[in-house]
Amino acid sequence: MSAVESLSRRGFISASLLAGGGLLFDLRVPMASAAETQPVILSAFIRILPDNRVIIGAKNAEVGQGAKTMLPMLIAEELDVDWAQVSIEQTHADQAIFGGQTAGGSRTTPREWLPTRRAGAAARAMLVAAAAAQWKVAPETLKTGSGKVTDPASGRTMTYAALAEAAARITPPDPASLTLKEPSAFRIIGKSIVGVDTPAIVAGKPLYGIDFKLPGMLYAVLETCPAYGGTLKSANLEAVRAQPGVRHVLTIKGDGQAESLFDGVAILSESWWSANKAREALKVEWDDTAQRGFSTDDYERQARTRRTAKADADIVRTGDVDAAFGSAAKVVKADYSYPFLAHATLEPQNCTALFKDGAIELWAPTQNPESGRASVAKALNISPEKVRINFLRIGGGFGRRLLNDYMVQVAVIAAQVPGIPVKLLYTRQDDMRRDFFRPAGWHGFRAAIGKDGALTAFHDHFVTFGQGGRPLRAAEMPATELPAGLIPNVLLEQSMLATNLPTGWLRAPGSNALAFVTQAFLDEVAEAAGRDLPTLMLELFAKPQELSRGSNAPAFITTRARGVIEKVCAMADWAGRKSLRKGSGKGFAFYFSHMGYFAEVLEVVIEDGAPKVKTVWVAGDVGSQIINPINALHQVQGSVIEGLGQALAGQKITQVKGAVEQGNFDTHPLQRIAETPTIHVEFVKTDYSPTGLGEPALPPVIPALANAIYAATGKRIRSLPIVPEMISA
Repeated sequence: MSAVESLSRRGFISASLLAGGGLLFDLRVPMASAAETQPVILSAFIRILPDNRVIIGAKNAEVGQGAKTMLPMLIAEELDVDWAQVSIEQTHADQAIFGGQTAGGSRTTPREWLPTRRAGAAARAMLVAAAAAQWKVAPETLKTGSGKVTDPASGRTMTYAALAEAAARITPPDPASLTLKEPSAFRIIGKSIVGVDTPAIVAGKPLYGIDFKLPGMLYAVLETCPAYGGTLKSANLEAVRAQPGVRHVLTIKGDGQAESLFDGVAILSESWWSANKAREALKVEWDDTAQRGFSTDDYERQARTRRTAKADADIVRTGDVDAAFGSAAKVVKADYSYPFLAHATLEPQNCTALFKDGAIELWAPTQNPESGRASVAKALNISPEKVRINFLRIGGGFGRRLLNDYMVQVAVIAAQVPGIPVKLLYTRQDDMRRDFFRPAGWHGFRAAIGKDGALTAFHDHFVTFGQGGRPLRAAEMPATELPAGLIPNVLLEQSMLATNLPTGWLRAPGSNALAFVTQAFLDEVAEAAGRDLPTLMLELFAKPQELSRGSNAPAFITTRARGVIEKVCAMADWAGRKSLRKGSGKGFAFYFSHMGYFAEVLEVVIEDGAPKVKTVWVAGDVGSQIINPINALHQVQGSVIEGLGQALAGQKITQVKGAVEQGNFDTHPLQRIAETPTIHVEFVKTDYSPTGLGEPALPPVIPALANAIYAATGKRIRSLPIVPEMISA
């Protein structure tokens, strides 16, 4: 029995009258997450006011991905109201009421496409039932639209607000009995709707955590050891307490975990400026003996040695790899690598907290509130029920705010000054150096090609970071990494290095790096086989099949991959690429990430010895429906721009004596407007439920760029970031 079928009608939806009139629907919608084994309950709220306006609660954090607009669109569509009637309010974070509220992994759309629509449909059914009872007609004879119920036979009409009292007495419907709209009847879904916060953002109104203020609030800065994991030995606390505006200087005892708290010194002052100025007077002695041995140079030395040695463990081994290489007509070999990266969110990490009467309230720009709640409760030794989390709009997440160290830090600080609100705000240097970094990686590739030019074997020795025989967070490679499952002989294996750097999920985690190395190397393989990369990929996907990716993951469907490859090649006139002038080239790449199928072609021209991207063509398949086209376009364009920045802008985190060197955008730059190309986006619609768009368009752009540079110059790009010396050498 499905989660929807097993939930009682009363548990699914209840209705009650609002004080002063109007109707409140408390919608409890079950959802099974692909990433979770147990069903969870999602709660949203619909308020129908006496003037027939509708307020819809948005339960997920808004990170710029559009969920605050998209989820209410689904409810409003099935409720059958006009979008002009709708106002949206951000809910607070509470899993017991709202179910899962994590914003990450492009999971919101696939998780909520049907359940959230059923929420709106259930509320509409109760209103229709109320009108049918009053008019003594069958509910199925009535029509709805614009927040009204109409009887076509008599011409009678009642607003939803007028039906509120009667609807509150209706028995909630069985979710299985609900009939959702056909796509042809959509009036909101599929229409471009500007983000609900956009007018306020353009006007510069305070929406973000960095803007938030409370009366009597103190501002905090936190100094920790530059080398991750170092401990506090001593500090000149009295000298700092004497600085202007300073109210408190506190020592913070950490638990040694990056996800919660390292040792530090917190300075609380009347303004953030005075707190940060007082920090300049702070002199701290750290014990970082255990951390000082970690450096970028040492990682690279170790990786070169490990890549050619016996691997620590297999990820997957199929067929007879040794025999396939022994009988190959050609063997292609290449080594690839990529660096640590910072998330570099425009809004530095921040959080505001008020500890009072043994409980704490937080105002947090978090992507993962329940994890933060658990961490705060543990740090303060209080029950999770005594932690209230209020969502604030997030000025860039990209996975950084899935980890809630800043919440724990401000909670521990606030607990030492009960009754006084405290706002912790990182400097840009804090933010860049206290990140959970996208891990670096090194790949030693081999591919075997048969006499007919077919790919017969594939080998990747992946040198990554790990501890206790397991890769660190975001340092994994799945056993299903293509071409595994498509050819008979595959060996993916790994070796692990130690690091003191915390690692974390960066937009399209894993995929943002693995796409580069696999698709750029396969471009080399295709050339050796007398093909281009689209042809090689189409050959690999020639057989219509569904490849299993594990019990909790959707299958990979080869026909969907073929669809986007063929589409983008037509969009970009791939067949005519050889007519490009000297110094120009087109490159192609395909990748499947976060349930999305994306193929991209990029045109580059070499100007003054450096690559300049002129145009990017993107074809994506995220299922049967694009819910909000303008937001979908922006998500894809943003993904392409971010991927180009990772490759071209010079992004690379380096480490000396355990500490990160980069501290601002001068040494870890972002892609700029002047370097942004024309980006053409088209979607291939298929008969599958819609999936998310926050991540899957990013991975292919980097290998497409590398392959385009090769087409233009004959120089292979096998490491990131791309610098002019790679082309001129």
